[in-house]
Parts: sequence; C-alpha cells; structure tokens
Amino acid sequence: MRRILVTGGAGFLGSHLCEDLLGNGNDVVCIDNFFSGSKDNIRHLSYHPFFELIRHDVIHPLFIEVDRIFHLACPASPIHYQHNPIKTVKTNVMGTINMLGLAKRIKARILLASSSEVYGDARVHPQTEGYWGNVNPIGLRSCYDEGKRVAETLMMDYHRQNRVDIRIVRIFNTYGPRMAVDDGRVVSNFIVQALKGEDLTVYGDGTQTRSFCYVSDLIEALVRTMNSEEFVGPVNIGNPGESTVLELAEKVLALTGSKSRIVLRPLPSDDPVRRCPDISLAKSKLSWEPRVGLEEGLGKTIDYFREKLAV
Repeated sequence: MRRILVTGGAGFLGSHLCEDLLGNGNDVVCIDNFFSGSKDNIRHLSYHPFFELIRHDVIHPLFIEVDRIFHLACPASPIHYQHNPIKTVKTNVMGTINMLGLAKRIKARILLASSSEVYGDARVHPQTEGYWGNVNPIGLRSCYDEGKRVAETLMMDYHRQNRVDIRIVRIFNTYGPRMAVDDGRVVSNFIVQALKGEDLTVYGDGTQTRSFCYVSDLIEALVRTMNSEEFVGPVNIGNPGESTVLELAEKVLALTGSKSRIVLRPLPSDDPVRRCPDISLAKSKLSWEPRVGLEEGLGKTIDYFREKLAV
C-alpha cells in the first residue's frame, strides 16, 4: 500500500484517479479547493477507510507525508480558467512550485498533468513531444497555456537541479462521466444541449479537429506513467483518432436522438485549428494506447448526463 496525494482530486479526472488508486489498494489523500471540482464527484468515496479529503488550495504550501503525488490541480475548461486568469496562472506556477517543494522534502515521486495546450495552435500535425508549440503569450488562453508550459519548466529544473523524481504527461481532450454540466468543453456542451433540446453551438465552420480520449483510458495512462521507472516524459496521452467538431455534433445528435439544430458561431481567438496527438512514445514506453471507441465512450457519457439532468 502506498500513500498517494492527488491534487485536484475532486475534479473530473482527479475523482476517477482517486477511485482507481483506492481500487488498487492504495491510501489516497485528495486535496481540492472546489473552484471547479465538486464534492458530488467523490461523495461515494467518502466512506472508504483509506480515503481522506482535505480542503486546500495548492497556491499555499502543504505539509504532509506521502509516497507519491499526482498534481492535477487546475481548472481545465476555458470557461473556468478564463473566469479568473490570475488565479489560473498562480495555480499552475505557485501550485507546482509548492508541490515540487513538497516532493523534494519528502523524496516523493511527482507526476504533473500538463496539457496539449502547450502546443498552442500547432503548425505541426499530429503533435509530437519534440514540438515546441505555437502559443500566444498574451492571449486569453495564455493563463492556462503558458501556465502549463512554465509548470513543465519547473518540473524539469527541479529534476535537473534537485534530482526530484518527476513524470510529465500532456493530456489531450478527455471526456466521460463526472464532467461538469457547465464545463464548457465541446463534448459536454453538445451532450447537454442535445438532451435539453437546445441548438448545438459550433464555433467556426466546424472543420477544426480534436481527438477525444475516454476517461478510463486516460487514467490507465496516468498510472502507467507514474509507475514507469526512469521514463520522465513528457509523453502525449490522448486518442489519435481525429474528428471534426461538426462530425462530433452529428454523432451526438444521432446517439441522443435529439431534434436539436446545429448553429455556427464565430471562432474564439487562439482556438486551435487541428489537435491530434502522436502517441508513439506512449506505445513504446508505456505499452499504452486507448481502447474505448468514440461511440462507446459517448454512449456512457450521454447516460451520465441524462441521469444528471433527469431528462
């Protein structure tokens, strides 16, 4: 049994990770400030004898004894991270410094949940880990994009200078149960709008692409990366199957049986045109690739939102 800290553990990804770690016999400490996380996501874990919840904001130091740290804390939806961009930068920078300081003191291995947003509006396709990205440092998304880039810098510097045992994963679009109703990302937006009979809002002409990874596949990759010996990363974690936003909207309409219309709206600034991971490194180093197909994953996610919305 390991004692494992999960920052942002009440969030969409964090709650699934806590659940997986407990299921594999670990002692889990979940910390969250509940800015975008929800107690509903972890309520079913609250009676587990090896689960502990601490209300804490990672921009403040934390003193605790653990064996490993999964650092997931940060709002990942544009709606949430643009609501308070200064707080988002602080979470990425000060939060990562605090978690690295903790890892250094207690000699714990730490994994950073970075993001495909470090690639920005990529000029290389599909994106490999060696690509340095095309990010607007003063744009509306930069609080998150540049925040994650600085977090990766901090991870590498603590590793090189202080020999902290680190892992870095770059997460591409992930979806599944426990996404927030007001999450603001494309999968949850479309499903909620379809189930409510509202117009599906497509930004731009819908030809921009994304790759969608189901949450269980993503959690498996996080755990494999943490457990890998010597492989630091960064490593892309996502589904290399590429879909246009318009194709996703049509698939959601078909799977929900909704009569909603698709309407086009102006594309937000700095919105990536193409986003798709090269996962060759994950395959070779982690023996990992996603197994859940888009239709299967969407079906499970639709069932979750149908129950959540009671429609």
